[in-house]
Formats: sequence, C-alpha cells, structure tokens
Amino acid sequence: MTMTAVAPTASASTEEYEDTLRRLSDASVHRSFDPFIDISWDHPDFAVDPTDERWILPSGIDPLGGHPWYKALPVEKQIAIGLWRQANIMKVGLQFENILIRGIMNYVFKAENGSAEFRYLTHEATEECNHTQMFQQGVNVIGADVPGMPRWLRRLSSIIPMAAGPFPVGFFIGVLAGEEPIDHTQKQILRNSDSLPPVLSRIMEIHVAEEARHISFAHTYVSRNAPRLSRREAFLVSLAFPVIMRLLCDAILKPAKEFREEFDIPDEVIKELYWDSPASRRFLSDLFGDVRKLAEDSGLMNPAARRVWKALKIDGRASRYRGEPPVAFRD
Repeated sequence: MTMTAVAPTASASTEEYEDTLRRLSDASVHRSFDPFIDISWDHPDFAVDPTDERWILPSGIDPLGGHPWYKALPVEKQIAIGLWRQANIMKVGLQFENILIRGIMNYVFKAENGSAEFRYLTHEATEECNHTQMFQQGVNVIGADVPGMPRWLRRLSSIIPMAAGPFPVGFFIGVLAGEEPIDHTQKQILRNSDSLPPVLSRIMEIHVAEEARHISFAHTYVSRNAPRLSRREAFLVSLAFPVIMRLLCDAILKPAKEFREEFDIPDEVIKELYWDSPASRRFLSDLFGDVRKLAEDSGLMNPAARRVWKALKIDGRASRYRGEPPVAFRD
C-alpha cells in the first residue's frame, strides 16, 4: 500500500516533521520498484504494436483525444499520434526528474549528520533515477524520436537546480508544478481506461505509486516552511506560485512544436484545446485543485495571488482533501 503522509502544520514540532519523513523513508524501503525487474520489457505482451488501437488517446482525459479533428483521422494516424504523445510525455517526465534529482543533491549537500530530510530526499532521488530509466526505456520501445520539454526549458535545465539551495520553498513548488500534471493525468487514465497497452499501464502504475510519496513530501515541505517566510518573501512566492504551475503545466501537456509539425495539427485546434474551449478550461482547472488547497493552507493565497491564478486560467475550487478526484470522475 502506498503511504501518503499528512503534512504537518507550520507550528508542528521538529519531532512531528521528522516522524513524517521517517514514515516516508520506511515506505520507500518497503515499497519500491526497479524498472528492469518489475517491468517485463521483453515479454511479448509488452511489445509495442503500431496497429494496437489501445494507443489511441482517450477521449475526456487527454484534451486532444476528444477533439473532432483527432477523432476524424484514420485509425492508424490516431494510433501514431497517441504513441508519439505518450512517448513525449515520458520524455518530459524524465527530463523534469533529472532536474529534480540535481536540485535535491544541491539541497541536501549541506545537510547535518542525522538529518531526516537527507535520508528521505536521497530515497526520493534514487526512485527518480529509476523513473528516468523507466521513462527512457518506454520511449525506446515506442521508438519515437521525441524532444520532450520545449527548447526554452531545456536551455534553463542547468540553472533551475541551483534554486534548491537559496530558494527551497520556490524549488519544491516547482517540483509540484512538474509532478502534479503528470500524476493527475495518469491517475485519470488508470481510473477510466478499461484497456491500456500493458507496458503503458505498468509504467503508469509504478510512477503513480512512488510519486505519491514525492508529492506528499513536497506538500509537507511547502506547508511547513512557507508560513516561516518573511512577509515580503511570502508575498513574492504567492505571486510566483501560479506562474510556476502554469509554465510547467504547458511544458508538460501542451504539444511541442515538433509534434504539431510532424502530424500537421492545425493551429486553431491547438489554440482551442490549450486552453480556450470550456472543456479544456475545466481540465486545466482540475489539474490544480490540490495545489490551490496547498496555497490556501500555507498562507500563499491572498487577493493579489488570486488574481494571478485567475488571469492564468488555473483558478477554481480547492480540493477538499489531497487526491480528491475531479467532479466528473467522482462516484
């Protein structure tokens, strides 16, 4: 069973915080995966078949999957687009986790002996290394030569990890900005897709199981440390919070230029889907219910910040509890 820790409040004692980290560390020890042991890459059932209609993007979950332009395409082209898109999301995921690993190493470099943060975060870095291997192998078996992140973000990839030392609250908000959209999307696919290609299903199951701990820690860290910022720092972070979320969401989910050119996707389709149509606006808002709750709970949601969330089209009701499914997917 995956462990999800309850985030301590800012007033929680150091002992309570470290107990949370110890429980997360224990879960990493007793519930972990190796991508080359726990995925049967060479099994015939895990082979990628370019005629397998299970690779067609799911309508109602992936914005492109439900668009009339996509649904009107020949089945073989729908499959090819689905393969490319899943491969590119995995490529973005491994690139993001590479940045995260480097940031974690910067953060823990000065950790004191006996630090509970050091132990948990090095467990997380180990798991993220496994995820980069898992995602790259997924890309390899699909066989699509995908670029992953947009070019501007790839260029910043050597700079972003440096923020973990001097600006750790902002860095772990960035961690959530990279983790939440992928985790949210994969959960919805697993909840609502009756039939997935086995290799894709297994990759998602492993990633969702371990990412629960990583997201739990980032929520815990921000909720504990944001209230300890100075008033000026907290105000600046509150404004940066939604900007970081929206930028990284677009980097992960919005189709790259190479993708649009490869499959001749009309500009008006991209504009409508990301994020002009009512359905895509709902999808975008749903992605951030949990982090809106985090902003509320950690004192990072003020009138000015609310206006930024709204201007970026990622405002909405905060989740009642972390991991609450969107309205459309609740029983």
